[in-house]
Amino acid sequence: MTELELLIDFHVDAERQGPGSGEDTLKALSMIDINPEASLKIADVGCGLGAQTLTLAQNLNGCITAVDLFADFLTKLNDRAKKLNLENKITTLEKSMDALPFDNEEYDILWSEGAIYNIGFESGLKNWKRFLKTNGYIAVSEMTWKTKNRPKEIEEHWNNEYPEIDTASGKIKILEENGFSLVGFFFLSEKSWLDNYYSPMEKRFDAFLQKHENSDAAKAIVEGERQEIALYRKYKDYLSYGFYIAKKLPS
Repeated sequence: MTELELLIDFHVDAERQGPGSGEDTLKALSMIDINPEASLKIADVGCGLGAQTLTLAQNLNGCITAVDLFADFLTKLNDRAKKLNLENKITTLEKSMDALPFDNEEYDILWSEGAIYNIGFESGLKNWKRFLKTNGYIAVSEMTWKTKNRPKEIEEHWNNEYPEIDTASGKIKILEENGFSLVGFFFLSEKSWLDNYYSPMEKRFDAFLQKHENSDAAKAIVEGERQEIALYRKYKDYLSYGFYIAKKLPS
């Protein structure tokens, strides 16, 4: 297996691929001024296994296009949707988030939890804005500094991993400069990281290593995740995912 195939295999049976919760998704949704009974068009970009997609489908009317680059994740999402009788609300689409085949002003809401970093926060906003109806909403979660000053170790780590990491005020400025008006913001809680993401991940390490016969590549993936978990536990007061909810203004 390639490194990418190993990563997909490691995550494909997880409940979530990143920090978050159904409560976080609903909290963000509550900040959007829409009629939940209206027939809406929603795109969930970089949906992964679709935990948030299912939450949205259970709480909104209309149709959700769930987009991800990896077919294995979309297959799992389709299976989960069928078990919850939500298959008529969710259509999956295997596409890269920087090459979306949508029409201009097609969607009422663009959603993306923990995924916009793949093409960059500002690049994602610029690329996706045209797909939103005027006065439509974008809701994205993004790695964000919680303080202006940080210890050198965590600062250097995340500047190397994701140079676009910034404070919430910096991200909000980018939203405003690109024709959006912020309507809501909050940081994900420690529970969303540890209980919902890292703790279940740690329970998968041994089975994953055994499955891949303790190969060097598999051990490297596990070690990388262990280091990230340790860094979060040590420096959780300095960073989290910030959830940004904003309205597209008329041009």
